[in-house]
Amino acid sequence: MALEISPSGESEAIVLIKAAPQVGVRHGETVCCAAIDLYGNWLRLYPVSFRHLDEGKKFGRWDRIRFRWRMPKDDGRAESRRIDQNALTITGELKPVERERFLARSIVTSLDKERSEGRSLALLKAEITGFHVERKSDDEIKAQKAKFEALHAQPDLFNTRPLIPYTPAPYKFKYSYRTDDGRREGTCQDWEIEATFFKWSNTYGESKALENMQTRFGEEYPRKGMLLAMGTHSLHPDTWLINGIIRLDEVQQLTLL
Repeated sequence: MALEISPSGESEAIVLIKAAPQVGVRHGETVCCAAIDLYGNWLRLYPVSFRHLDEGKKFGRWDRIRFRWRMPKDDGRAESRRIDQNALTITGELKPVERERFLARSIVTSLDKERSEGRSLALLKAEITGFHVERKSDDEIKAQKAKFEALHAQPDLFNTRPLIPYTPAPYKFKYSYRTDDGRREGTCQDWEIEATFFKWSNTYGESKALENMQTRFGEEYPRKGMLLAMGTHSLHPDTWLINGIIRLDEVQQLTLL
């Protein structure tokens, strides 16, 4: 079912993408989120100030959410929606046994084809050829920290609950992969991968954490089956970013015909 062009509306969708927080001039600290609605249409949801949400509204991957939206004036990508996050509700969760069937119709193997048809979000089945960990430069780390520190130093006119300062990961986690279009490489922006790094670093130490991440994300996930949740850059529409990774045992058996 094709998306209906309307200036506003209300939708229910299953959340698939929750990328690591970013700081922007207009919206402050926000998270890139994307979901597939109950008709199989992709929706990009923003601005989501995720850490300001009430605990009962903090959704995760596979949650079914209901939200009001309107078409943005500053984003021409077909799937983009400005949402009223204060009116967002979690209405359920997609059960593990339902996930293969729900995702199957959205899986693609060519990003060039998706772009040529005007789409800016995609669920990509690719051959994973490598997982690489790259330490950010000291200047890059300082610049990222400075953005978040400057934001939290500003007077908060709308949210009175204090936030623990967000610390970006000091590493980039990259995938090399092959699609029908050829070889590609990109940094994985999934919030889960950053959260895993910090959790394991606190538990095992940084060196062991990186070793374990190589095993899980670089060996176990590709072997058992995974999908790349892709999105185009807002300023560079021909550039695809890895916004998230989705692990499914069944994905290796999916029929794409």
